[in-house]
Amino acid sequence: MFEKTFFKTFFKHGFNEPIQVNYWDGKSEKYGDGEPKATITMKEPIPIKDIRKNASIALGEAYMDGKIDVDGSIEDLIVSAYQKSTSFIRDHKYINFLPKQNHNESTSKKDIQSHYDIGNDFYKIWLDKTMTYSCAYFENPDDDLYNAQMQKVHHIIKKLNPKPGRTLLDIGCGWGTLMLTAAKEYGLNVVGVTLSQEQCDYVNDQIEKFGLQDQAEVRLQDYRQLGDEHFDYITSVGMFEHVGKENLNEYFSCINKYLKDHGVALIHGITRQQGGAYNGWINKYIFPGGYVPGMTENLDHIINNGLQIYDLESLRRHYQYTLEHWDKNFNEHIDEVKEVMGDDERFLRMWDLYLKTCAGSFKAGNIDVMQYLISKGPSGQELPITRDYMYK
Repeated sequence: MFEKTFFKTFFKHGFNEPIQVNYWDGKSEKYGDGEPKATITMKEPIPIKDIRKNASIALGEAYMDGKIDVDGSIEDLIVSAYQKSTSFIRDHKYINFLPKQNHNESTSKKDIQSHYDIGNDFYKIWLDKTMTYSCAYFENPDDDLYNAQMQKVHHIIKKLNPKPGRTLLDIGCGWGTLMLTAAKEYGLNVVGVTLSQEQCDYVNDQIEKFGLQDQAEVRLQDYRQLGDEHFDYITSVGMFEHVGKENLNEYFSCINKYLKDHGVALIHGITRQQGGAYNGWINKYIFPGGYVPGMTENLDHIINNGLQIYDLESLRRHYQYTLEHWDKNFNEHIDEVKEVMGDDERFLRMWDLYLKTCAGSFKAGNIDVMQYLISKGPSGQELPITRDYMYK
């Protein structure tokens, strides 16, 4: 009886849209006025102590295990929860535990490999053919994913105002689309670093395929171990979310260290306008060690390391669209995913939930994506005086 009373209160204060909850005892309750926008079915009660410890982890695990089902849009349900100040997502009495964080070089490598080394065959199924696993750039909302990803790559490189023959370092180079495009189409000499063996092997294959051995190099290396090398340009996409709160200052210190005087860097990553935050479920199952820094937190580190901001752009809606594309691809090719990863229902539900909830979090404005265009020296001293050059 106490469990039922707890969950009635929990769901009553959980969303700003009307919902229906089907309980494990066969009874149903509606919360909110109007036709329910979604139906949550609880096949068995979740221990209240787990909800109070960390509701994100407890509910995420219950969904992965099939103890909870949702009829309706999970993305919109997450938006509704973020819009309700008393929801489990926003009420700190439901966030009393977070997985431990450790970001030394050994742990960072293990964390990255646990996510990115699932296998290239897995990511090929639902990413586009560029193998780009970061926010795309939609010049029009109906752009297909491939074009949006290539538009993102060019948008980033153009912001640097690159000159052929100069050098570029790509920190966290992923599967290499950005660094190889910079070499092939902009005439830059590029170095990419990654901690993922799968990514490193893939990029090396691409370098050989395009005959870029004299222009491009990829290294299986921690970005903190580049020594005294210096570059005209630095790019880093979707990277600072992985370094940990305690290492953000070191991350921006390295960017200052590796940039030549008056060099330019474009740093692109997930940021919160409300301040930095962790998510227990994502940290435990998707991105171990992840931390989303606040926008002003990053600005402080940039400035404290002798760098200056020239341009700052939000791409929040672009990441919402990107995740919606990924989730659609994932579900449309679920049979292929099963062939590659095995018919593991818990794994499949985990990844589907991750893509849907992240799309909802961007849609709600809980998280954002920012592009920080920074320079070593007076802001934008060697860049054009207006933004026009970025769009030519």
